[in-house]
Amino acid sequence: MTQAARPQPAITEEGTPAVTHRAGIVPVLAFAGIVVAVMQTLLVPVIQDLPGLLSTAPSNATWVMTSTLLAGAIATPIMGRLGDLVGKRRMLIASLAVMVVGSLICAFTDNLLVMIVGRALQGFAMGAIPLGIGIMRDELPREKLGSAMALMSSSIGVGGGLALPVAALIAQHADWHALFFTSAGLGVVSITLTLIFVPESKVRAQGSFDLPGAIGLAIGLIAFLLPITKGSDWGWTNGKTLGLFAVSLVVFLLWGFMELRKKAPLVDLRTTARREVLLTNLASIMVGVAFYAISLVLPQLLQLPKSTGYGLGQSMVVAGLCVAPLGLTMMLTAPVYARLSARYGPKVTLIAGMLIIAIGYGAGLGLMSAAWQTIIISVVVGAGIGLAYSSLPALIIGAVDPSETGAANGLNTLMRSIGTSVSSAVIGMVLAHTSVKMGAGQVASMTGFRTSFMIATGAVAVGVLLAIFIPGRPKQGVLAAKPLASSEDETPFFTGIRGQVVDASGTPVARASVTLLDSHHRQAGLTVADAEGHYTFPTRPAGRYILAVTATGLPPLAHPVTYNGTPLQADLALTTGAPVTA
Repeated sequence: MTQAARPQPAITEEGTPAVTHRAGIVPVLAFAGIVVAVMQTLLVPVIQDLPGLLSTAPSNATWVMTSTLLAGAIATPIMGRLGDLVGKRRMLIASLAVMVVGSLICAFTDNLLVMIVGRALQGFAMGAIPLGIGIMRDELPREKLGSAMALMSSSIGVGGGLALPVAALIAQHADWHALFFTSAGLGVVSITLTLIFVPESKVRAQGSFDLPGAIGLAIGLIAFLLPITKGSDWGWTNGKTLGLFAVSLVVFLLWGFMELRKKAPLVDLRTTARREVLLTNLASIMVGVAFYAISLVLPQLLQLPKSTGYGLGQSMVVAGLCVAPLGLTMMLTAPVYARLSARYGPKVTLIAGMLIIAIGYGAGLGLMSAAWQTIIISVVVGAGIGLAYSSLPALIIGAVDPSETGAANGLNTLMRSIGTSVSSAVIGMVLAHTSVKMGAGQVASMTGFRTSFMIATGAVAVGVLLAIFIPGRPKQGVLAAKPLASSEDETPFFTGIRGQVVDASGTPVARASVTLLDSHHRQAGLTVADAEGHYTFPTRPAGRYILAVTATGLPPLAHPVTYNGTPLQADLALTTGAPVTA
């Protein structure tokens, strides 16, 4: 087997001026994430009424939800890779535009097949999350990046929590198609704001788009996620369910073999297999399981009639309002995460977040007898999910090349989607098998609700175990930062900043990304080290600067330097242990 070459970033023009409209990037991208979440949560208030609204059987109506999930899972890594190649803002706008088209298709139809097509097109918007995180990585100053990525990563929960009561209100007082017009309108607003405030990233990956890899990934994901989402309807031992799982295994094995042999694969499996990336993605699945469990349990518990003996008898709107604190708490957690992560690192915040989730679900086992108690559960679990979700992109970005952030975060978002799919399937099966008879039908039981919370607690326990083995935040060192005497300078007319990037053993780090930030933390230059780790910034105005360095598989480094107009040598060490000194 030949060695697969990782796509390399293109060198951007040095001395790139500070990006205009920088202040608007974070809120606009976070709004795009919220729009995506609204699209996902749109039909939750009317999900039980879909068979009647679409004149079809309940088993067929579930495809309206399943098609969005499958399309989103397929589109997320593909849109991320295309963003790395042709521009993240461009693909972000494309994702939102496809969502708008899908929303309008759904808004004008009552036909099941047309509705499924429209919902599948809406699922393409899921690519906006990793693309937004990639844009933030490329455009924002280092000290603002943590809180910005936290807000973007949490926006999927924020939008979901806030959308529930609004969608319920619209569904109760207007035609249900108004939900799709709302989604389309929000998409248009998000596209407009992105065009105005978000610049196109200059960081690009080299290579071409891996179409066979995309097709193989799509087939494998469909064959894997379809039986997960439909297994409870088909039967887990049904030949169709087992056959699709077998197909997915074979397809993924062949796909992986093909990706390892490509020079520019859709997913760099060698990077994905790196310990910090692999464990972070596996932990993401567990967080996804925990996140979706509360969304499945609490609305049902709140809306069940009090005649059951445990139902809380609340309206659709009140149930949405009780769950809304889940999203609000996630939003408020973002700035807290930034401070905690700056001090302790994203690994610690990920573990802390999952422990808080476990506390919330554990307490929830005894807090299901009043509506106010469900609000407490929502707040505690939301705080934990906010911390956990905010930590994931920082862990991924710290382990991959800047030119691969779109694809890497796309894959991480896919792992969360798999977690929510597994949660939906498993908890749906538990609630169905523990249901009790009420009148002419069946309703979920308190035993099913508590079992679901125990499953979520077990998932985050596994997540904590995985996170413990993620490499912690390492220390970095600076080999040298000193003015060059003319005798040391091999280029007599050179008057800028230059140096070499090495690892702990002193080995040059090829293709490290080096960003020069001015005293206001605006980008003053961006370059990529050569094969020997050497980088160069031409003449700059005298003053204080920060050299921010990232490289695949090594911790990032931000080091201040003072440039007085004479040649400055700054050799930088990205280490995995104690600081290296000259």
